[in-house]
Amino acid sequence: MHISLAAEKIIEIGPVAITNTMIVSWVVILLLSTISILVFRNLKEVPGKLQNFWEFIIEAILGMIENVTADRKKAEKMLPLVATFFIFIITANWIGLIPGFETIGRWEVLEGEKVLIPYLRPPAADLNTTLALAIISVVAIQIFGFGYLGFKYIKKFINFKGPIQFFVGILEIISEFAKIISFSFRLFGNIFAGAVLLAVISFLIPAIAALPFYGLELFVGFVQALVFAMLTTVFIYVATQSHEEH
Repeated sequence: MHISLAAEKIIEIGPVAITNTMIVSWVVILLLSTISILVFRNLKEVPGKLQNFWEFIIEAILGMIENVTADRKKAEKMLPLVATFFIFIITANWIGLIPGFETIGRWEVLEGEKVLIPYLRPPAADLNTTLALAIISVVAIQIFGFGYLGFKYIKKFINFKGPIQFFVGILEIISEFAKIISFSFRLFGNIFAGAVLLAVISFLIPAIAALPFYGLELFVGFVQALVFAMLTTVFIYVATQSHEEH
């Protein structure tokens, strides 16, 4: 059985290497974009099942954000980013749980051993994907903070009023970079570990024995999407508060 920490390269287009996680990411984006187009092209006052389902999800996410911010207008501004994170991550996590998902691929010889290189792999099981999501989240946090507080937001990081304030500013800068590491490794670690667990269980014992673990990974995939979205919400909310409000 072959387990690779890094995403496997499937093809190359010029200097760009296309990995199995990139392919699944594009599939998820195409799937969600198609559903969005179908829903918003046919909006009705009396919603159908599909429209009703998506309205329920969006209202639930908006309610979660509003519980954190206690501000409807601010919650509505944060909604597109937070909802995109949640819906993309949970879809990417769950699509990787389709039975046989990582069994379609090609055989290659690596280090003298014949191994299967899967064409499909959960996007969050690639550190590059989770790192990209983390960077987008942290950059968005800074944009929201600057948008609400203006140049006062810069004082959070650069403050020459005294040695203590200056040192606190340095710590704030370090904490922003720490968020990137925390965001990316938490999501990657949980999803990659789940993928390895399912692969090992399915390899060692009959497929039916892995069913309880599929239920566990469904829950983990949901929780990790929720945690990423919730932490982004909280960090944006904190960034938009002035020092007097802390």
